Amino acid sequence: MGESVQLTQGGPDARYEVFHTDCPARDMVDHVTSRWGIWVRISLRSNDLRFYELRDSIQGVSEKMLAQTLRALVKDGLVWRKVEPTTPPQVTYGLTEFGRDLGEPLTDLFARITRRLPPRDDR
Repeated sequence: MGESVQLTQGGPDARYEVFHTDCPARDMVDHVTSRWGIWVRISLRSNDLRFYELRDSIQGVSEKMLAQTLRALVKDGLVWRKVEPTTPPQVTYGLTEFGRDLGEPLTDLFARITRRLPPRDDR
């Protein structure tokens, strides 16, 4: 049998043990695949949005969960945050190049899912 794919090259000499609980790559996977992390990235794939626009675009997310999710995605380098010094401050979010790159498989996944679903009965 072949070698397991548990080790991933992170740089010239760095290796990540993705199944190990303290692996930083594992934390990022958790953020990327979290319930709200997926919806944030989908909402931002077409436009940069302010916090409340983002909240309104994702039905069911609380402000607290959205703020926590955004904080994690910004820290991971998937989402950027811009604060305009107005009163009150205007905060805008968008996808970084890395965030867009990771979003491409999501776009494909949603296209495949919606192709397979039966037509909606919108009466």
